[in-house]
Amino acid sequence: MNDRYASIARVLVRVLVLNLGVAVAKIAFGYFSGAVSVLSDGFHSLIDASSNVVGLIGINAASQPPDQDHPYGHRKYETVASSVFVGFTALVVLEVLRNAYNHFTGRGPQHVITISSFVVMLATIAVNLFVIWYETREGRRLSSEMLMADALQTRADVWSSLTVIAALFGARFGFPLLDPLAALVVAAFIGYGGYQIFHATTGILSDRSVMVERDIEHVVMSVPGVVGCHEIRTRGSEDHVFLDLHVWLPAEMRLDEAHHISHVVKDRLMTRYPKIADAIIHIEPPPRT
Repeated sequence: MNDRYASIARVLVRVLVLNLGVAVAKIAFGYFSGAVSVLSDGFHSLIDASSNVVGLIGINAASQPPDQDHPYGHRKYETVASSVFVGFTALVVLEVLRNAYNHFTGRGPQHVITISSFVVMLATIAVNLFVIWYETREGRRLSSEMLMADALQTRADVWSSLTVIAALFGARFGFPLLDPLAALVVAAFIGYGGYQIFHATTGILSDRSVMVERDIEHVVMSVPGVVGCHEIRTRGSEDHVFLDLHVWLPAEMRLDEAHHISHVVKDRLMTRYPKIADAIIHIEPPPRT
């Protein structure tokens, strides 16, 4: 594992420990106090920790070089892990909805909102704010889209926790239904996060295009000697892209010159877009008019 991947992995491990601590605190307090909104938010934090595990799997896979059986590398193991994570998210949403339903129908345990409820929630929000700051800083330093995306996901957890605090405040002053209502809001946060992961993973597995053709064409046409390009195709994840395209070169150009220009095109593309893992350039004469 190279230094960059090792650094990203260390950040993810540290954040995983913090997210697990937040999740355990909320879930334990939620079961102990009977506050279904706190319990639901604990499941939300548990999903954050699970996403860190998925990230570590992806980092480990990304660090493995291509081999005879996997000439394009091993990055899709991360996608497979994310797909499994979507199923886990669905189970969590069902558990949250079940608890909310029980409280709406009076089947759930009655509870009293105490000051400790607010202390737990405020403490976990403080931890999440630190995680956001830490992952954002390290994500910029290491140019890691994974860390930046995880920081954005943690922001959603903060908003979820603020919703829970508002509900606890209302329940303490005579509006107990706000507790299960907040649980429904948290379930919506979790469900939307699961949908985003599902959308991303299905796009990768179905080889959906991941780069704008105009951006690629602009770089290609900046290379002297290139007449035009077409058949631009991209696939992969947002930070690990495979590209192939056809480049038009003058019909009278010598083969060695055309070969050299194709390498210039490839190098310029990969320098402009470091997320391109590999680019295949097909050279051909321009179409006859």
